[in-house]
Amino acid sequence: MTNHLHKGDLPAGLDLGSSVAVDSETMGLNTFRDRLCVVQLSGGDGDAHVVQLDAASYDAPNLKRLLTDEKVLKIFHFARFDVAAFQHWLKVDTNPVYCTKLASRLVRTYTDRHGLKDLARELLGVDLSKQQQSSDWGAASLNDAQIDYAASDVLYLHDIKARLDEMLAREGRTALAQACFDFLPARSALDLAGWPDIDIFAHS
Repeated sequence: MTNHLHKGDLPAGLDLGSSVAVDSETMGLNTFRDRLCVVQLSGGDGDAHVVQLDAASYDAPNLKRLLTDEKVLKIFHFARFDVAAFQHWLKVDTNPVYCTKLASRLVRTYTDRHGLKDLARELLGVDLSKQQQSSDWGAASLNDAQIDYAASDVLYLHDIKARLDEMLAREGRTALAQACFDFLPARSALDLAGWPDIDIFAHS
């Protein structure tokens, strides 16, 4: 496994295949206040590409092109947050998307533990370290521990998706999951528009 650090954007012409695992690191959990710092990606081949963004411009045309490419499936864990961050900071609508947290909630109804660490441990037997989760991602230079952490968040998403897809098919919930994935960009837009904690489908 190799981690590749890119300053500002993905290299031109980089082909990550028809499905790409994607995650992001921000300065915090308030999308409007806490800037987007890092986007990490993997084509499922064991390599991770960590893009440290230029906060002064967010001029990353190659990254933006990939996120909006309708022929490339973007696999996230908790896509709602990342897609909103990309909408706000990169000014792009990410499509199509797959969310392992949503898939887990739909099919792993025997547990309330749907974090990435929980999925990796149960489905793959992999123990992910979350030591760098609270870290200064806005630093001028990322250290090796930060880069390794960022990479670990995308390196296993393809395999987790494969296991969840098997479970969704087994339980007859594949179509329901797809409908949820299709709605995710709108859910993120609702977050940004002022309805982050309100279920507009609720009766009251």
